[in-house]
Amino acid sequence: MKSKKVESITVETIVNQPIEKTWMYWTIPEHIIKWNYASDDWHTPIATNDLKVGGLFNYKMAAKDGSFEFDFEGIYTNVINHQKIDYVIIDGQKVFIEFIALDNQTKIIETFDAENENAIELQKNGWQAILNNFKKYAESK
Repeated sequence: MKSKKVESITVETIVNQPIEKTWMYWTIPEHIIKWNYASDDWHTPIATNDLKVGGLFNYKMAAKDGSFEFDFEGIYTNVINHQKIDYVIIDGQKVFIEFIALDNQTKIIETFDAENENAIELQKNGWQAILNNFKKYAESK
């Protein structure tokens, strides 16, 4: 029996911050809660992050009006400080994130397995919106 090939989606940005600061804003819960949402009517009130291979993370994603919330959680499969973070979301989706130092900037390339419930374009737009929020937050520091 053939298994269905999983489609990958890639989003990216360049953050006007050095790699050390970009990494800190990306990985420390007190920063994660300030940028991890796709639209202004959502937020991340709670984030935990054990950034090591085998470590778990959990970001509580919630509508600000209280109508819906879910846990975005997974386990790290690869962590190379200031370079790479790979993880598997609880539903089995794999995510690969590269951090590339460019002088006083950092390029972030995030590639993830598409899920089957939402259109590819919707998924890409949602993940890109979160990445754009990260860029805005990191550059405001």
